[in-house]
Amino acid sequence: MKITKLEVYILRAPDTGRPHWVSHFIVPKANEILVRLQTDEGIEGIGLATSYTPIEAAIHAFRSGIGDLIVGADPLAPEQLYRKLFALTWQRLAHEKGWTREALVRISSAVDIACWDIMGKAAGLPLYRLFGGYRSEVPCYVTCAYYRDGKDLIELRDEMQMLKAQGHTGFKAKAGGVPLAEDMERLAVVREVIGDDKDLMIDVNRGWDLATAIEGARLLEPLKPRWLEEPVRWADDRRELKLLAQRTNIPLSAGESELTSYGCRALLEEGAIEILQFDCTMMGGFTEGRKLSALCEFNNVQVAPHHDCFIHAHIVAASPAGCIVESFTDPERDPLQAELFEDPPRIANGRLTLKEAPGLGLTLSEAAVRKFGERIL
Repeated sequence: MKITKLEVYILRAPDTGRPHWVSHFIVPKANEILVRLQTDEGIEGIGLATSYTPIEAAIHAFRSGIGDLIVGADPLAPEQLYRKLFALTWQRLAHEKGWTREALVRISSAVDIACWDIMGKAAGLPLYRLFGGYRSEVPCYVTCAYYRDGKDLIELRDEMQMLKAQGHTGFKAKAGGVPLAEDMERLAVVREVIGDDKDLMIDVNRGWDLATAIEGARLLEPLKPRWLEEPVRWADDRRELKLLAQRTNIPLSAGESELTSYGCRALLEEGAIEILQFDCTMMGGFTEGRKLSALCEFNNVQVAPHHDCFIHAHIVAASPAGCIVESFTDPERDPLQAELFEDPPRIANGRLTLKEAPGLGLTLSEAAVRKFGERIL
């Protein structure tokens, strides 16, 4: 089998003028690369790559010839094609073409996911079964409580009541963007609304220094968080995570901000985290995600990938280390989850049930592609 055609779209959501802040930066509602691969046997595969930084570097790579290295390749050999694209990050060609390291990592991820989608369709099996088939249903939580201009505790309470009414049993709230006392007041409201029987996770997005993280973890203990995510600043996070782990009983999680799977491996080697949150759409695709999942299993670390629940459900469902997937069921925060796919897997009562359709089991909504997408290749 050969890849005969490559189509690429950039998916963006309109700016509403009231952004969603985490501790120290704005998260885009949509800033993704959509890859569609067609083959000489009539099978199409789709892949996504998420970017929190300007996506123009990836657009440049596609418009300056990187597709020539993809068309003609064998999609049933995803390891081979992934290595070919990822290896560009240390080759002269990338410098000559102006292809940045981050753009190459994102592109290789999207293409890899599309190849695995083709693989599953060629085999007639959903990917979670090809990956191991440990179960067909996985826990699912919702990310919430973003900082927004003018957002007060009344609006926060309304948001949490809306999400609770959707049937969620796990909620991940943002922290780190205001002084600790104010954050604790916000998080107490979240816990009050969701109740003591629901899971509460806290995500700092690398917003605290170590001293603040130690004090924050102490103050959070009465709220009984399931985990504390990326609590310390990026510059020395491996050492500071380890030091924080020695001072708190709250499980620590990290991984979404790593550029490569090697960075995630280093997090595991520190022995500081209990949950790894790699993102197949931001690094490595399924080729690297499967390896990290196996590494987690052997190191007694749980897998709770970042973002894109419909894609990552296959990784979580396939492995005994699989823990939970992240969802965004407020369409104002993430319109793509709500609109990009026709008849996606069902999320109800805190669970996501995978479909038995082959590959990713996802069908693009052509209307959504037209609405959010700009074709660049």
